[in-house]
Amino acid sequence: MIGKMTGKSILFSLLLFGTACSKEVGPPGTPAQIKPQQAGLTLIYNAQIYTMDRGFSTADSMVFDQSGALKFVGNEKPMRDRFPAAKPVDMGGKTIIPGLIDAHGHLYGLAVSLTQAQLQGTTSKQDIMRKLHEHEANLSAGDWLLGRGWDQNDWPVQAFPSRADLDREFPDRPVWLRRIDGHAAWANSAALAMADRDLSGDWQPKGGFIYRDENGQASGVLVDGAMALVQKAVPEISPALLQASLGLALQRMVSLGLTGVHDPGISRQVLDLYRQRIRDGQFPTRVYAMTDGAGKTLDWLCENGAVSDPSGRLFMRSVKLYIDGALGSRGAALLADYTDDPGNSGLLFVQAEELEAMIDKALACGFQVGIHAIGDRGNRVALDALEAAIQRYPDNPGRHRIEHAQVLTRTDIPRFAQLGIIASVQPTHATSDMYWAEERLGPERVQYAYAWRSLLDTGARLALGSDFPVEQVNPMLGIYAAVTRQDISGWPPGGWYPQQRLSREEAVRGFTLDAAYAAFMEKSVGSLEPGKRADFIVLDQDVMQVEAADIPSIKVLQTWLDGELVWQR
Repeated sequence: MIGKMTGKSILFSLLLFGTACSKEVGPPGTPAQIKPQQAGLTLIYNAQIYTMDRGFSTADSMVFDQSGALKFVGNEKPMRDRFPAAKPVDMGGKTIIPGLIDAHGHLYGLAVSLTQAQLQGTTSKQDIMRKLHEHEANLSAGDWLLGRGWDQNDWPVQAFPSRADLDREFPDRPVWLRRIDGHAAWANSAALAMADRDLSGDWQPKGGFIYRDENGQASGVLVDGAMALVQKAVPEISPALLQASLGLALQRMVSLGLTGVHDPGISRQVLDLYRQRIRDGQFPTRVYAMTDGAGKTLDWLCENGAVSDPSGRLFMRSVKLYIDGALGSRGAALLADYTDDPGNSGLLFVQAEELEAMIDKALACGFQVGIHAIGDRGNRVALDALEAAIQRYPDNPGRHRIEHAQVLTRTDIPRFAQLGIIASVQPTHATSDMYWAEERLGPERVQYAYAWRSLLDTGARLALGSDFPVEQVNPMLGIYAAVTRQDISGWPPGGWYPQQRLSREEAVRGFTLDAAYAAFMEKSVGSLEPGKRADFIVLDQDVMQVEAADIPSIKVLQTWLDGELVWQR
């Protein structure tokens, strides 16, 4: 079982993951091994500083104290006169921006994914089989073969695969492969046999779908709510391997300039895992955590109150709920059928009254709500439920969020601003989905999909993220996607529905001050202003001035958190 992996297997896995990350994260060593500044005051000077305050002001110097609190941001001379004893750090004219915050990234999910076969970017079943065999070589006899990242939309034949594809290569070992969006899984017969009930017949689970063959047998792909039928049997990861992979996930984040992440859908057990690493001094980022639904974790939170770790690096005061699935696996709930799949309008996980009851529970305890909603029907049900709950609880904390807000209608777009709902969106979803999204939605509906400019123009706030490990961790890819709506090769010319693009300032603000606002943290992070925390990154190019096509190539040279250098290239 995975929980009993040998030391040799774990060591090989760590070496493998380290090699895979090496080009991205720089020199070896965990962020915790970098010593903090010891001086009472530190003067950062000779820099191009974009403060990302509401006025988009710039500066060339800043001073912070040993606690990591910014004392002054502005020009060098008055700072040297006022703080003559500050330890000077010459930045050589490099660009500095606030530490970036991913408003929707799965830190724990990234750690788990690093223990599995990496299937992102595969372009055929044959490619997947090759990667699976490479990964299997390091497993023990009783281990499951786990993986994540396949996407049938990238294959020559864009149809869901079957268990027969896996059975030919792996007839005995259970194989369980999550789709790139995490909303579908592909299993072989050995894994399907582990389901907690017979998968054959014509029944369907609540909020899920079992694909079956002409004989009524499960064909190998389970969508959304159906995944739990097998997932319960998947063995847990060993604590040693999980700790190692979490360390790599954290290192990857800070190496790419992320000093914060909103981690949606985690349990109390994961929260305790994070707390332990904070106590051990091995947690070089801030996490704004959202509960895994309205169940036991929320019950515990209601009883004990919001989590605010004294370190300032871990908070939980938000609840993550789900209303539908994903567009790529045709689980997103639509108001009309999928254009490329007549008769299928997606999956609504719960009915409106059930969703309202869960929102009421969260608001009664004084917590923020974030609802996963991708399809236009899913978004409408979410908006309706939030509107009704807000009226019942007028003293609620506000700043409620819809996570993804991917496919909307013309009439629902203005409701975000009217209700004060934050649209937590992921720009790279648009550039990943644009090759097939119009086939799913048709030419009319797609005009209101990934509609960032329309949302902003009606007064809504956007918080930007990536949804890693669904997408890559690198926030520069998100900034690039937001301002160009093109892939890395520059396709399509002019951008995909370019009227929905964001400006450079809006995109960076979505990963800084507006992301901080979505977590009630704008008074401490998100911009470089006196009184806030000295969370900032040093870049090798000016993100505000380089050609848009060069944004993805921008490298982070240093990452600072609380005035402490936690990573450098």
